[in-house]
Amino acid sequence: MPGPLAGLRVLDFGRFIAAPYCAMLLADFGADVIRIERREGGEDRGLGPVTEAGDGALYLNLNRNKRGITLDPGHAGAGEIMRRLVAGADVVIVNLPVDVLAKLRLDYESLRAIKPDVVQVIATAFGPDGPYRDRVGFDGVLQAMSGAMHLSGLPDQPIRSVVAWADYGTALHAAFGVMAALRHRDQTGQGQLIDVSLLSTSAMFMTPLLMERATTDIVRRPQGNAAFWSSPSDAFRVKDGWIMLPTVGGPMFRRWTRLVGRDDLLSDPRFADDISRGNNYQAINEIMAAWCASRTRADALAELERARIPSGPVLDLDEFLGDPQVRARQLFAPTKVTSAPGEVPLTRPAVRLSETPGDIHHRAPELGEHTDEVLTELGFTPDEIAAFRRDAVV
Repeated sequence: MPGPLAGLRVLDFGRFIAAPYCAMLLADFGADVIRIERREGGEDRGLGPVTEAGDGALYLNLNRNKRGITLDPGHAGAGEIMRRLVAGADVVIVNLPVDVLAKLRLDYESLRAIKPDVVQVIATAFGPDGPYRDRVGFDGVLQAMSGAMHLSGLPDQPIRSVVAWADYGTALHAAFGVMAALRHRDQTGQGQLIDVSLLSTSAMFMTPLLMERATTDIVRRPQGNAAFWSSPSDAFRVKDGWIMLPTVGGPMFRRWTRLVGRDDLLSDPRFADDISRGNNYQAINEIMAAWCASRTRADALAELERARIPSGPVLDLDEFLGDPQVRARQLFAPTKVTSAPGEVPLTRPAVRLSETPGDIHHRAPELGEHTDEVLTELGFTPDEIAAFRRDAVV
């Protein structure tokens, strides 16, 4: 069965995460996504190499289900290729600096002159206007600037999250924007520009803490894994490792007090509500740490589960890959790639549709693998394609 986005053509001029992940989401559900790379290949191809040929894990996962061509859009001879690509596209996704877009004729006005109803995604670090419009930036920069790093880690050292949440969040916002824009186009025939940025994503994700600071006199300081607004909510050491325990709300706290044998805490004004418990987390943590110290990870988690208190083990990567729930849900799809003797585990779509599910249909493309195929579809002859290669256009 074709995916729900079958019939859509998407041009992916992206690199690294924000644009490629947005395009991957569309490809997983049936869109024909063409990744356009410079002739020597994008700098994200080898990031985190996992194959003998040096292909990177990031590239292999975020570019599955796409076709790949090489093209120098700034080349004087690339104009007709660009025109035909854009004329046949529904969506164009870019995450290039704003000042580069016009030079490459990838700005919205240039695209709209070719395809009036085109939908374009521009993913940037700081947005296409304002004093930082021409700055470059990666996920870690916005984790730092948003206050997230300031409140992570320990008081003497800010810590960046190992997960590039600003990048991935921006890609999710972009994919949602594409769906909304296409719905609008279906109704009106109008295309539009979708502006997403790491700055906006980090502001959105940090809003509760930013709002607290803007409206109260509270000044938060980093406190490790302990939550600010409730307790117990922290990582605790057990005999053979660590567990994570987040609790929120009075009913859950009451169940926790029964579990640890401390019903007296319910009448203590220091623990009257979530914010009070968060403000006095050290006292609660001492009780929980003592309870955990005498138990193995399995025993502690079993008791917490019986009490219906959310908890989980702190797993290493091998443990997560082998976790029975991960295996039961078949989160990873072993996929053969040309440059590896075996298979690599690509993550199956995280969104599951009951009638038109997405899936992994083919591996990420090799550099320029589908250039001739796509140019032929655009109506270029073999001689014209050979000339493009000779002139270093593709």
